[in-house]
Amino acid sequence: MRFVDTNVLLYAISRDPAEQDKSKRANDILTQRDLALSVQVLQEFYVQATRASRPDAIGHQQAVRLVESFRRFPVQDLTSAIMMAALDTRQRFRLSYWDAAIIEASRAMGCTQILSEDLSDGQDYAGVQVTNPFRQWPLGTLKHPEDEPEGAIEFAHFRAV
Repeated sequence: MRFVDTNVLLYAISRDPAEQDKSKRANDILTQRDLALSVQVLQEFYVQATRASRPDAIGHQQAVRLVESFRRFPVQDLTSAIMMAALDTRQRFRLSYWDAAIIEASRAMGCTQILSEDLSDGQDYAGVQVTNPFRQWPLGTLKHPEDEPEGAIEFAHFRAV
């Protein structure tokens, strides 16, 4: 199972022409079944998607509907055990607390991979590895060569209108 960081959800709703490729890639990722996220990711998504200074901000109701939709994936609650593990991870790897909490929530879900543009691509955090799904691959595409169409589900893209 792969853990999805907030930036994937935000790119999925982006209307910025400069982020068109990343938006398509994010929506492709969100058709997969082997994904998980955390309450923290959903909170960050809501806050950033509705932020007044965001050029393509969405309204409260639309953000709530999207959060409800994202809940089709397994969602890890924040627990005191995750918080304490995040504090240790923060110290061990010299990360922000919030990044460490993402790593520890993914670990609690049994994920061995985090899809994130924000953490160091390829970095292994004691068994949880980060992959930047937006990194340029051969031929200038954003498609990861290991992606398989198997396991994909029919899914409406999250374009904000």
